[in-house]
Amino acid sequence: MSQPSFEQAIEKIDKENAKDPNKEIYQGKEYPKELLYAQRMTKALLDFNPQANEELQIAARAQHIARWKIDRSSYPMDRIGYLKWREELKKMHADMTSEILSEVGYNVEFIERVSFLIRKKMLKKDPDSQTLEDVVCLVFLHYYFEDFAQKHPDEKVVDILQKTWGKMSEKGHKAALELPLDEKSFSLIKKALA
Repeated sequence: MSQPSFEQAIEKIDKENAKDPNKEIYQGKEYPKELLYAQRMTKALLDFNPQANEELQIAARAQHIARWKIDRSSYPMDRIGYLKWREELKKMHADMTSEILSEVGYNVEFIERVSFLIRKKMLKKDPDSQTLEDVVCLVFLHYYFEDFAQKHPDEKVVDILQKTWGKMSEKGHKAALELPLDEKSFSLIKKALA
């Protein structure tokens, strides 16, 4: 068995995400949506925790692997439907990533750890799970929040912010308040934290 290859694992995850039919324009360039998200996750993780271990780095990169394959509209458009959709996604992300890691030579223990992180197990209790959750929240706030806030009434946005804040650690809160957000976003965050 050859040595597991971190680079190969990342390459295979990116190759999968590059198939995303949904596109996003960022700084004048078009990207497959989930490939761009995965790259943002890696950057945010390494900014937040430069010493992140391989398991955490792979879990961050594969957080949304092939997310478009399970459409939100195939579940009831209520809270229960949303939660069921999220659980199915986590399972698919973990299974696809496990297969890739197995192909590139990682051992069962390593693969199970990555799968555990992708499934967001033991938030607040497991430091790596908490770091991953902080990074998910930071990426949302940095890259997706302004657009999200424009499409929803302020009360809903404040509610989402309060839920997001509740999932984060103190270190995550500090990093969030240092993000380059517009004035409107900061005023909504202040309202959520009041």
